[in-house]
Order: sequence, then C-alpha cells, then structure tokens
Amino acid sequence: MKPFDCIIVDDDEMDRLVVVSYAKRFATLNIVGVFDSAEKALAFLEEHSVDVAFLDIELKNASGLELRKKALSIPVCVFITSHSENAVESFELQTLDFIVKPFKFPRFEQTVNRIEEFMEVRTKANLFEASIGGDVVYVKTGHDQIKVKLHEILYLEALKNYTILVTENKRHCVLSNLGEILQEEKFASFIRIHRTYAVQKQFIQKIATQEVELHNQITLPVGRSFKENLNFIV
Repeated sequence: MKPFDCIIVDDDEMDRLVVVSYAKRFATLNIVGVFDSAEKALAFLEEHSVDVAFLDIELKNASGLELRKKALSIPVCVFITSHSENAVESFELQTLDFIVKPFKFPRFEQTVNRIEEFMEVRTKANLFEASIGGDVVYVKTGHDQIKVKLHEILYLEALKNYTILVTENKRHCVLSNLGEILQEEKFASFIRIHRTYAVQKQFIQKIATQEVELHNQITLPVGRSFKENLNFIV
C-alpha cells in the first residue's frame, strides 16, 4: 500500500510530539507537515495535497474545526482533542475518527487501522450492484462481480461513505452508505444498533445493556439512541 501523506496540527508541543512519534511507527503514514496553527497548515495546503490530517480542535485563533471546513478536500480527517463535547460537530465535517486526549499508542493504532481500511476501500471504489433474486446481491470489484448471499451477512459496518458487508469468512466493501442500504427492501431483516453498525436479527444471540452478542461470540456496541430498535425481542 502506498504511504499516505499526512499533516499534524497541534499548538501544544508535547501533544504534537506524541502524535508525530506514534505516526512514525507506521510505514503507511508519511508525515509531510507538522504545524502549531491552522494558519500555517492552510498556507501549506495551498501548494500541497495530503491524504490524512490529524487536527487538534483547540488551536489559537482559528480552530481545528474551522481548518477542516476550509480543507474538506482532504480524504481523511482525524480530530485529536481534550474535549469530547466537540465530537458531534466534528462528525458533521466528514471525520473518520475522534480521539480524546490523553491517549495511548493502542488507541492511535486503532485509528490507523481504520484509515488503512478506508483508503483501501476508496482506492478500489467498489460498487454496490442491484440484487438478482431475493437472497443475493452482487458486489463489483474492478471488472469482477462477487455474489454475496444476504442470509450469510452477519452485520453491516459503516465506514464514512462506504459500508462493509461482514460474513462469517469475508468482509465485502461497497460504495454506498449504511443509511442508503438500510432503506433497501432486501435489507429489511437488518436493524441498526449503532451509528456504525446494523445487524441481522436472526444472528442476535444475546442483548446486554451496551452491546449485543452475535453468532460466534461477536460483540458489537449498542448506541444509546438505537436501543429502542431492539424492543422486538421480548
């Protein structure tokens, strides 16, 4: 996989150094700019294009949110902040992930895994094809079409403008967001349990306060605003 050019913007020197040190551990991240202000980052972006931006929100003068609004062409944006209350607003700006300070390397590693997965999907530009028959959908990858049986899909996972169809043995990426897919009649057997996940009812084995357990001991989180969707189980 070709390295992704990235910038890091944080006005706190220690926090900036932490992100730089973590990013340098990944061959897929190529740091092309490190800045302590939104103004300096924007000046750089006028002459350079990047793939990933790691942005602090609390910056002097212009905030990280304002920076993102002016740089929506960057495919991947990850906000790093001490204030979790900014999460909702940040996700309205095509944010892939939101990290709350202080954080350790494993949390940053999770983010990089998401970046790699998203960029792989974006590069392949898989297309979601119309289904043939009541229990089959076709996923187009390049010039090939892969047949996926609906009853074998355990759950759906949102990944920005893409959705991952997860079966027992494979993950299929399609260029269609989760909300659009769930509006399709053929996906009526799926229920949304989280902003990121929708599960097929027949695979739910156990429902806890904050998660559901599926076939093969797979656990997925339940979002607070989606709990009522599970009321069909009495």
